[in-house]
Amino acid sequence: MTSTVRDLMAILRARMSPQQRQRLRRFRRPAWLGTLRRTTPLSDEWGFDRGMPIDRYYIEQFLIEHRSDIRGSVLEVKDSTYTSRFGNDIEHCDVLDINPANRRATIVADLAAADAVPSDRFDCFVLTQTLQFIYDTRAAVGHAHRILRSGGVLLVTVPALSRIAPRYGLASDYWRFTAVACSRLFGDVFGARHVAVRSYGNVLTSIAFVAGLATEELRPRELADADPYFPLLVAIRAVKV
Repeated sequence: MTSTVRDLMAILRARMSPQQRQRLRRFRRPAWLGTLRRTTPLSDEWGFDRGMPIDRYYIEQFLIEHRSDIRGSVLEVKDSTYTSRFGNDIEHCDVLDINPANRRATIVADLAAADAVPSDRFDCFVLTQTLQFIYDTRAAVGHAHRILRSGGVLLVTVPALSRIAPRYGLASDYWRFTAVACSRLFGDVFGARHVAVRSYGNVLTSIAFVAGLATEELRPRELADADPYFPLLVAIRAVKV
C-alpha cells in the first residue's frame, strides 16, 4: 500500500462513525464460526470421545517437565495413573480419595480436613484438577504442605477455564483460578520463594476446550503458544523447606 493510499484510508476512517469503523474492522478480519456456531459443546466429556482433552495435554506437559520430582513416597488423588506414567525411583505410592467406594484409594480423607494423614510422609504429592472441588482451598493447601517431607514437592494443576463437571453436578464445582491467585494461595503456605506458577493456553485453545475439541484437532504451534491473558490451565510447583 502506497503512502497516498494510506493517507486516503486515514482520512476516510477519520470521517467514519464508530459503528462504521467497527464494521470495517469486521470486514478486514472476518470470523468464521463454522461448526462452533452452536449452543452445546461438540463433546460432553471435554473431548475424551474425540481424542485427548486439551487440558490433559497441558497437565502431561507439566508433569513431564517435573517428572524428576515424582519419586520416593508419592501421593496422588483418585488413582496412581500419573505416578505410574511419569514417576521414577518410586518407593511407595498412596492414593487419596474422599470416596470410600474407590477401591484404589489407600487413604480415604477430605484433603481440607485430612488431620488423620500423618505429617512429613510424602516426597511428592501429585494433585491435578482437584482443588476446584474443594471449597476450603486454604485448608487443603495447608494439609498438602503438612503431609510433605522437608524437600518434598507438590505438583498441582487447576483450571482457569472449564465447563462445570457434569459427573459431580452443580453443587460441588466451586472454583476457577488465575496465576496470581495461585501465587498468593500457595505462597502464603510454602513461601513465595518456593513456589513457581505458570499458565498454559491461549484464546484459541481455550475456545476449543470449552467447545469440546480434542488436542489432535489443533496444531502443535497452536497448543504451544501461551498467552497469560487467556489461560486455560494453571500449574504450580511448590517445595516444602
